[in-house]
Amino acid sequence: MASVTNVYARAFADAVFDGRHDPDKTLREAQAVTDLVAASKELRAVWEAPSITPGQKRAVLDAIVARQRISRIVRNFVAVLIDHRRMNFLGPVVKQFELELNQRMGFTEAEITSARELNQADRSVLESRMENLTGKKVRARYGLDDSILGGAVVRIGSTIYDGSVRGQLERLKQAISS
Repeated sequence: MASVTNVYARAFADAVFDGRHDPDKTLREAQAVTDLVAASKELRAVWEAPSITPGQKRAVLDAIVARQRISRIVRNFVAVLIDHRRMNFLGPVVKQFELELNQRMGFTEAEITSARELNQADRSVLESRMENLTGKKVRARYGLDDSILGGAVVRIGSTIYDGSVRGQLERLKQAISS
């Protein structure tokens, strides 16, 4: 599955950059289509049914594109998945497409978990520190987890930076028991 998602995501990213389309807008639209498909069992059934012709499936796509005002590049991308019977890969391909765009534009994704909602100033400071640490621009997603007690836990790729109170208490416990 990984190779399928990588191939389609790379090709979609190539088309976006070669055609000088807005990567952020294109990603938002692709995610909107993905969300629509995930929310509609009937739509998934139509697009994945082998008994429905590709032309009929594209007609459904065109109706959605007109109603949702989706760009031509996203429409064509979904049509390619329909024509190659790969609609079951739409979600993973769009996620990989996001990673591909981030890599090409010099971004890294960070998942930041804190015990309380961070204000904009705190977010800016935290993102700035992560940018200095990674040498890349950071696109952060924020979550809440009151079990960390305070501070924040940042995950960038497979690396975790634990600045939480819970993490500090665990390290202190390890140091005392050693």
